[in-house]
Amino acid sequence: MFVPVQDENPLKSIPFQYVTVLLIAVNVIVFALEAAGLNERVVLSFAVVPRELFSVSVFGGPAVISQDGLAVSEHYTLLSYMFFHGDIFHLVGNMLFLWVFGDNVEDAMGHLKFLIFYLLCGVGAGLAHAIVAPNSDIPLIGASGAVAGVIAAYLMLHPRVRVWVLAFRVIPLRISAALALGVWIAAQVIMVALPQVGPIAWWSHIGGLIVGAILILFMRRPGVPLFA
Repeated sequence: MFVPVQDENPLKSIPFQYVTVLLIAVNVIVFALEAAGLNERVVLSFAVVPRELFSVSVFGGPAVISQDGLAVSEHYTLLSYMFFHGDIFHLVGNMLFLWVFGDNVEDAMGHLKFLIFYLLCGVGAGLAHAIVAPNSDIPLIGASGAVAGVIAAYLMLHPRVRVWVLAFRVIPLRISAALALGVWIAAQVIMVALPQVGPIAWWSHIGGLIVGAILILFMRRPGVPLFA
C-alpha cells in the first residue's frame, strides 16, 4: 500500500483550500476531545449503528436509546460519525489522504460545493455500511468513507498527476495518481470479497467511492475536464 505525502498539482481556481483545512481542523479538535477524556458512551452515541439506524422512520421519529444509554437521533449520526476516530493512526491516515487530495477536488468544485460533496460522500458511505449489515450493533466511526469519495473524485480529475508516496510506509516513490489511488481502490474491492474480520468497515469505503465518482460528474465547475 502507498502512503501519500505530496502531489504535484497546484491550485487553479481558488487561492487556498479553506474547506479542506476546516474539515481537518474539526476532525483533529474532535479527536483531541476524545483523547482528553470524552466519555466513550458519548462518542458511541454519535456513531452509526445499523440496527438502530433502521429502527427509526425515514421521516423522523423519536431518538433511539442505544447501547450507550444516550438519546441521539439516528439520522444525525450519518453526519456525526465521520468526525470521530478510534485512535491516532485512524485519524492521521484519513487526514493525510484528505490533505494531499482534498485541495484539488475543492479547487474543481469551489468551497461550498466541496463541503456538500464531502458530507454526501460520508452519508453515502454510512448508508452503504448499514445496508450491507442491517442487523449489526457494531458502531461505525471515522472519515474513511468521506475521504474515499475524495479519492474517487481526484482519480477521475487528475489520474496523470505525479504523487510522492511512501511504499510500504518507508520507500519514497514518485508515481502517477492513477497507480497510487488505483492500488488503494483495488485493495478495498479485494477486502469486501473476503470474510469480514477486524474493525475496518470496508463497505463504507466502497460506498464513499461510488458516491464520489457519481457526484464529481455533476458538481465540478463548468469546463473542468475529467481524466486530465
